[in-house]
Amino acid sequence: MLRKNKPDMAEIDVAQLAADTDTGGRNPGPIVAKLILVVTLAWSLFQLWIASPLPFALGVGVFNDTQSRAVHLGFAVFLAFMAYPAFARSPRHQVPITDWVIAIVGAFCATYLFFFYRELATRPGQPTEFDLAVAIVGIAMLLEATRRALGLPMVIVALVFLGYTFAGPYMPDLIAHKGASLARAMSHYWLTTEGVFGVALGVSSGFIFLFVLFGSLLDKAGAGNYFIKSAFALLGHMRGGPAKAAVVSSAATGIISGSSIANVVTTGTFTIPLMKRVGYRGDQAGAVEVSSSVNGQIMPPVMGAAAFLMVEYVGIPYTEVMKHAFLPAVISYIALVYIVHLEALKAGLQGLPRRTTSTFGQRLLAFGLTVSGFVVLAGAVYWGIGWLKAALGDAAIFVIGVGVFAAYLGLLWIGTREPELTLDDPNAPVFELPETGPTLRSGLHYLLAVVVLIWCLMVEQMSPALSAFWATMFIIFVILTQRPLIAWMRGRGGLGGAFALGLKELVAGLEAGARNMIGIGVATAAAGIIVGTVSLTGIGLVMTEIIEILSGGNLMLMLVLVAVISLILGMGLPTTANYIVVSTLMAPVVVEVGAQSGLLVPLIAVHLFVFYFGLMADVTPPVGLASFAAAAISRADPIKTGVTAFFYSMRTAILPFLFIFNTQLLLIGITGPLHLALTVASAVVAMLVFAAATQGYFLVKSRWWETAALLLVTFTLFRPGYWWDMVYPPYEERPASELMSLVEAAPAGERKRVWVEGVNLDGKEIRKGVLLPLGNPGPARERLRRIGLTVMTLGDEVQIAAVQFGSTAEKLGLEQGFRITQIEMPADRPPKEWMYLPALLLLGVVVAAQRARLKRGLASHPAAA
Repeated sequence: MLRKNKPDMAEIDVAQLAADTDTGGRNPGPIVAKLILVVTLAWSLFQLWIASPLPFALGVGVFNDTQSRAVHLGFAVFLAFMAYPAFARSPRHQVPITDWVIAIVGAFCATYLFFFYRELATRPGQPTEFDLAVAIVGIAMLLEATRRALGLPMVIVALVFLGYTFAGPYMPDLIAHKGASLARAMSHYWLTTEGVFGVALGVSSGFIFLFVLFGSLLDKAGAGNYFIKSAFALLGHMRGGPAKAAVVSSAATGIISGSSIANVVTTGTFTIPLMKRVGYRGDQAGAVEVSSSVNGQIMPPVMGAAAFLMVEYVGIPYTEVMKHAFLPAVISYIALVYIVHLEALKAGLQGLPRRTTSTFGQRLLAFGLTVSGFVVLAGAVYWGIGWLKAALGDAAIFVIGVGVFAAYLGLLWIGTREPELTLDDPNAPVFELPETGPTLRSGLHYLLAVVVLIWCLMVEQMSPALSAFWATMFIIFVILTQRPLIAWMRGRGGLGGAFALGLKELVAGLEAGARNMIGIGVATAAAGIIVGTVSLTGIGLVMTEIIEILSGGNLMLMLVLVAVISLILGMGLPTTANYIVVSTLMAPVVVEVGAQSGLLVPLIAVHLFVFYFGLMADVTPPVGLASFAAAAISRADPIKTGVTAFFYSMRTAILPFLFIFNTQLLLIGITGPLHLALTVASAVVAMLVFAAATQGYFLVKSRWWETAALLLVTFTLFRPGYWWDMVYPPYEERPASELMSLVEAAPAGERKRVWVEGVNLDGKEIRKGVLLPLGNPGPARERLRRIGLTVMTLGDEVQIAAVQFGSTAEKLGLEQGFRITQIEMPADRPPKEWMYLPALLLLGVVVAAQRARLKRGLASHPAAA
């Protein structure tokens, strides 16, 4: 992603690096700066307008999806040329005339579908010469905007796919295709919703912008500072405390940030110097920040903006995506905390001093009271609002609104009883931790915005866009009112000046949100070229055949190849473009090749698999920009920082292999509260044991057999079914003739394992398994019809009579004429969780051996005790 040679760590400007990559490094004169400000404000207000209920309520300013995507891209392209210099040596304090020209031309080409939507609709597939000229220039302008905002990697990938479109007839037989004319290709990429203006740009326009804007406004309101200070107040006193606080603060910041480098710069500027102060090496301090910041991209609810793309690509609700992604993200963060703890143990590091001392009992009591208070409050709010909605009906929204306002005033008043939060200088000679209670109480009102977002999503079950709209409107209200209210509650006066400052922060937040979206907007549009190439040329099927040939049908080798290719494809790409590319090319490979080998898993597991490995490229040298940013702050070698960060991130790299084979880690197939608790507990213990194994240190330095034992324990706790299946077969076969009765008897939400055979449209013999999602109970034919499947029973044989276009059945690769050969039903066997017992017994042996060595070490060195 870097557009210049390796920077000199002694001279690099971290803030400039962040600006160059996230918001644009250009700082023009006052007139042009005001113009850019007006354009960014217009973009933010436009996105808020189309997300709000007002256009439909007033009947004014209603745009269809294609029109809103075109306007969205027009803003992004224009701002990319205005905010990002063409080259490293280009002027940063003015906008050259050439940039003005290409910015206007690029914006016109991007909004062409908006201005000429009706005319284009009257001539589908018959572009005029002017249409084609606009498309050609538009793609060129888009690629140049992408180069400026994201660097060369994304442009190179897009150009390779463009070249493949035209060079198909000249390719080797394995990847050859008939090619496409210039008119057909340009029309496909630019004048339809199959390419640039496809699903990815639609998600960027409809969902991603609002969540990025929400995060920017929350940060401008002061929540970022609050999260960092709270993490240090809670964890800074522990052994290696600054590193643990860095992990937690990055996790909290990751909730409101869609950028790895923004996360590194926001929290790392404060955390990295403190980590070095307590004894971490420069590369270790930078690596901890990189690992925790990149992990923010897998943390719901934003997931680097990829969560909203998964909704479209996988076809499940947004709340389901959050549920499936939650546990892997949490246990990955827990393991990182444990890794930095082990590093502190090995090096004998300590934490930072508290300003006040308290006994362990006092801290435990305070923690217990805080947790119980939150539980009681959450229960009162949930059940209280539920009762209000039942009792008052439509009028309940006004009563709830008054209640939220009262809670806001109450939390703000509590915060004003404490000293105002300010970030201390991490390089100061003396750094004392802030007091925990006052720090936590000083910013509780910020959490209300997150509560509003989660409430709208989870309880009211609004769309992600509408939920983000109401949460954003609430944080706008907070920004405008918090300073005047705080000034009044503290008795300071100057309410007018306080309101003006809040208005200034609001404008800055709206501008920052739009600037943060420039890279994402052009990235999703450029990724549309890859998506369009797949639909135009069939390269997706070619990738499947290549991986199938290379793996020789071996399931594990296939997954390793997909993981490596996903990592390579993700190098230099931002999170959103990264996910679009790997999900378009690699997810179908896992589905198709896996199905032939009996690997039948829900589609969300496959998409998370490729997403995780695509993200690993953010860490991996030589193009891991997050590592460069962290190394710039820590004054360490960026390659060494990246290697250390990759080593710390190994825990994230094993998770996809594990949840592919054990989907309970994605909270799929959980049968009850006890099963949920057992799954969560075993996953957490397994990840901690794996961290200890990879660090070579548990209670003391591990011997080789102890490391091997810990890895075996990890594998067994994560995937107990591997051993259990050797003793008890997991499925029993049932004849295809029982399909209708089994489908009708299946409980709600069950996925039925079905094997099919037949010849596909390409003349290839197919035998594979599929998971049929059956949805709500009902007659068998109705349940199959909901997923687009019609079957015909002929004696003992069941044949697929029809597959509805665009349906779930079609996405599963089913075709008319396929025969259903057998059905697999879960076998009646003891729970696989019995394998936890020998695993825990082996863990106990390792603990006993290391405890004995630890006691001997303390006995021989009494001073260490």
